[in-house]
Order: sequence, then C-alpha cells, then structure tokens
Amino acid sequence: MRIAVVLGLALSAILTADDRGRILRLDHYVSVKSAVPAIAGQTAQIYVREVTQAGRRNAPAVLFIHGAGTPAEVAFDVPYADYSWMAFLARAGYDVFSMDMTGYGRSTRPLAMNDPCNLAESKCAPSYGQQMTTLASDWHDIGAVVDYVRGLTKAEKVDLIGWSLGGPRAGGYAAHHPEKVNKLVLLAPAYRRGAPLSAPAVVPAKGPAFGLQSRADLDANWDRQIGCPDQVDPKARETVWAEMLASDPQGATWGPGVRRAPLVTVWGWNESVVNKIQTPALLVAAAHDKQVPPAGVKTLYDDWGAAGKVYLDLACTSHNALWEKNHLLLFRASLEWLRDGTVNGSKEGVTRLGY
Repeated sequence: MRIAVVLGLALSAILTADDRGRILRLDHYVSVKSAVPAIAGQTAQIYVREVTQAGRRNAPAVLFIHGAGTPAEVAFDVPYADYSWMAFLARAGYDVFSMDMTGYGRSTRPLAMNDPCNLAESKCAPSYGQQMTTLASDWHDIGAVVDYVRGLTKAEKVDLIGWSLGGPRAGGYAAHHPEKVNKLVLLAPAYRRGAPLSAPAVVPAKGPAFGLQSRADLDANWDRQIGCPDQVDPKARETVWAEMLASDPQGATWGPGVRRAPLVTVWGWNESVVNKIQTPALLVAAAHDKQVPPAGVKTLYDDWGAAGKVYLDLACTSHNALWEKNHLLLFRASLEWLRDGTVNGSKEGVTRLGY
C-alpha cells in the first residue's frame, strides 16, 4: 500500500540540550484508498497524533486505537493534570501515536454524516440508510497507519492499545497481522463469544449511519457507573467534553453541541478468531463498567489463545477508567506490560489493583 503523508508540524533538525526531553505533539495525516463502503476507492485522510520527547530516536512505537464514540486524541491525550496516557508513555521512553478512524474526529468524514436525516432519531427520510463503516474498513485504516508508523520509527513491530470497540479493532488487526504487532493492551474490550465470523448479507447493515453524544448523554452514561467516592474529578470531565467539541467543529454547532460518530457493522471477532491469537495481551476490566461488564472481559481472557495474558481487575472505575482517579494505576500497568510483559510481576493470570 502506498501512503502519502502530510505533516502538520515539522521539527527543527537541531535541538539544544534544554529542548531534549520536552514533550512534543505532532500532527500527521495518512492518505489511504478507503475501504469504507460509502466512499470506497476514494482517498481518505486519517488523522494521526504523535506524542514524543524532543530528540528521541529509535524508540519503541505504541499506537492507540479508539472505541465506538470518542476520537483517539480526545480519549488518550487529555490536556488536564496527568491524565494524558499518551504523554505518560512518551515520558517513559516510547514514541506514541493515536489515530482517528474514518468518520471520527479530525479524519475524513463521509458526507452522509453531515445529514441529520441519517440519525436513528430522525423524523425525515434518510439520504443514506446504512451504517457508515465496518470493522473490516477499520482494520484497513489501522493497517495504513501501522505501516506508516513502522516506516517512520523503523520499528519492526508496534504495540497496540485499544479501548472498548478498540478491542476488536486492535485485537482483530493483530489476529490478521501478528508479524506487525508486539503486544496488546485492551481496556474494556468489546467481545461476544458467539458473534458472526462472516460478513452479513448486506454490508454495511441497514440502519442509521451515525450517532450523537451530547453533554447530557455523556454525563448520564457516566454517572450510572459511579461506584466510589471521588471516582471522577469534575475538571477532568469538563476537559474531556471541551476536547470532544473541539474534535467535531460541525457537531459543536448542532443544538447545544454534540459529538458525532459513525455506526459500525461488526463481524469476524469471536471465539474462533480469539482462540488462535498468539499476541500477548493485557485485558483490563473496570469494576463498575456497565457498558462492557467485567464478566465479558473475563470471557475474552479465557478464550485468548496466547500463553502470555493477564486479566486486570481495576477498582473504583467505570468504562471511562482512563479519565478517572485511578487512571495512573492503569497507565503504570500498561507500561509494565509493554516494557516487561508482566503486571505486578505476573506474566499470566488475574491481578487486582486499587482495592
């Protein structure tokens, strides 16, 4: 695959001693011949954020993969206190990247996502009438970015970190391309043991093309998963929402402001696929998660084929664990896994943190 890249920010070739170690954020756009059915064959731009230390060379590469709603730079690079997972790993010696799938954040959005008639709650006739993307088109986007990151960093393999639907996105990509993936960290990974292996008769599936999240939606879904005092810092929540709106300037003008995200047709992520995976994985379950309950994460752990696997039970956390008070427990566990292949010294089994 030939990939054209536009760099949104260029680094000076000369760095002073004072510059070295400074955290840098670089914008990249990776051009890919799209596999999204609505724009198949057209050129799409995939937004990639890099967080790294100035002067770093030949560092191991990590790529973050987002879930069904929140763009990657919003999820993983929260500009508040020490809540940026990307910056945490960058300071620990990694060259860290995140990517927005087609239809999300700063990546190409198919035109059907600009039509409110293509929403589930719409009272008007849709102009499109199908879900917008597929898990297969997501894997195609990931492949373009993985190859770009490997070329940029000269890394033979990259580590992948996925959240929620980022589980089947990152894990499924690793299942198809184990030669390009070193280790996986999956936070609250979506999984259904008996999900279909093959594509449905109609691809993408019929239905609304995309969905919305308002501030009220975010708060209501989050609040139902609060199980501990002071689980959430209100300032962190405010920052996340501000970044959501900044990632979708058009959605920010709809009503009180919303975040848009495509609906995804999913197949090819079930027990028969997971049983064969040999990539080591840290699977993290949030104790109060009502979107991907811990039992589902444990099922994925039980089905995972690789010998190197750890199931982490993280206390006082919701599906949004990366934005909550125990986020550093999560970040440190991910670092130990990527660096040493262990959590609390264990290469396999169940580990509990924060209790």
